[in-house]
Amino acid sequence: MAELFYVGVDVGTASVRAALVTREGQLRSTAEEPISIWEPQPEHYVQSSTDIWQKCCSVVKRVTHGVQKSQVRGLGFDATCSLVVLDESFQPVPVTEDGDTERNVVMWMDHRAAEQAAHITNTGHRVLERVGGVMSPEMQPPKLLWLKENLKESCWDKARHFFDLPDFLSWKATGSLTRSLCTLVCKWTYCPPEGWDASFWTSIGLEDLLENNFSKIGSVTCSPGIALGDGLTQEAAADLGLNPGTAVGASLIDAHAGGLGVIGADVKGFHLPCEQLPVTSRMAMICGTSSCHMAISEQPLFVPGVWGPYLSAMVPGLWLNEGGQSATGRLIEHVVKGHAAYTRLQEQAQQRVPFTGENIYSYLNCHLSSMANSAVDLLGSGLHVWPDFHGNRSPLADPTLKGMVIGLSLSQTLDDLALLYLATVQALALGTLHILEAMKEAGHDIRTLFLCGGLSKNTLFVQIHANATGLPVVLPDQMEAVLVGAAVLGACASRDCSTIQEAMEKMAKVGRVVQPDHDLQSFYERKYKVFLQLFSHQRDYQALMNQR
Repeated sequence: MAELFYVGVDVGTASVRAALVTREGQLRSTAEEPISIWEPQPEHYVQSSTDIWQKCCSVVKRVTHGVQKSQVRGLGFDATCSLVVLDESFQPVPVTEDGDTERNVVMWMDHRAAEQAAHITNTGHRVLERVGGVMSPEMQPPKLLWLKENLKESCWDKARHFFDLPDFLSWKATGSLTRSLCTLVCKWTYCPPEGWDASFWTSIGLEDLLENNFSKIGSVTCSPGIALGDGLTQEAAADLGLNPGTAVGASLIDAHAGGLGVIGADVKGFHLPCEQLPVTSRMAMICGTSSCHMAISEQPLFVPGVWGPYLSAMVPGLWLNEGGQSATGRLIEHVVKGHAAYTRLQEQAQQRVPFTGENIYSYLNCHLSSMANSAVDLLGSGLHVWPDFHGNRSPLADPTLKGMVIGLSLSQTLDDLALLYLATVQALALGTLHILEAMKEAGHDIRTLFLCGGLSKNTLFVQIHANATGLPVVLPDQMEAVLVGAAVLGACASRDCSTIQEAMEKMAKVGRVVQPDHDLQSFYERKYKVFLQLFSHQRDYQALMNQR
């Protein structure tokens, strides 16, 4: 009997990836294509849905080359929570002032709508209880309001369909306008079982979205993994190189797909504190350009400054709280590449092995080890970073916060670059601890971290997160856990698995466990106190400068 597969497609910030995944969760083949990003003005980041779909088709064809179409049982998409705008004929509508119709996607990290987000927060509407009390500019309501206020004729009046990018992909594949609860609940204020709150949209000046039972933003919803329509349409099947009718599951936001790819793994025999406890004792951390911290609970828990609780947004029937950091991998890259010693770093890294971007960080990790007389972590005693260079998503929910660095000298050596890199990684780990503390205070009992995403391949990043939080870190057997999570949707849609939970248990597996170094507990307790004081000082400085 021929082996059966599922295809997972992941649309990240800068690339589209696909994987051919076995029924046991093993990646048989993968492919990746870059996607274009434009920054027409500061804080405006846009993409093209046409470009993204073309790259999806390319990577799917590559990973399925050599297997019979009938061997592919199901397909799942995940993507960043970016906003796609289409007209009545499902053609792109521009979201930029220059009117370029191909640029019809407002990216998740686009902060053009900061004023609109603040305005929505100031309404104090009840829906804000489920986003930590503060509306983020990375969510869709402020972006929609910005488009209406700033591009009314060229965009808003022409738009007939507003999609979250994951839902756009599933529509493109199946023709189904059914939206995933993952996207609508997490980024649009939809609340099952009640649905849309008409008074919210009216209160913020978007009452025109109420027309035709909210048809522009979604009238029909379903849980992630539910089979959409009749599967792939003839046109989409031809584009993707698969059979028409191949099952397609309702989509996920990319971080949530990573959560599915790790959080349900069988941990028996690994002697972890979560082994005899329910899955609610685990937190999935998906760390790449930005990071998301996913914790689930059987009952709704309200965490100030943390998104949620969201019912059935990741695992059907369970509530999700979603913390996050707006810039993690992007921050590390910014700090390293902006340093005067970066050219020297490139030269040194290239001498050791053929040069790649990842080798820079491997080299820095080794360089730090050569500098240390004991634990590398202790090198960060005199250099401290507040990591919110792109604002704070959680638990302070303040997009206006800025980055801070304390302890710089005039020196510009490679040692200085390595120390700044270390302090930045430590700051990100302490930011995770900050989120964990907020969740713990609200009632979560998290005993183990499950990491995936690009930064989970960085051994220093992983070890410092274990050390700073005092929790063991589980890494997946398949490092591309986001792709496994997307494939889980295909397995569910094909009905080879009856539930998301069943598919997770079959396809998510533990690869390696990283234990914390408890000898560093006192060091990180002190460094965490400094971390919190940095935020307090920034607030004090703002208050001083605002005095008249």
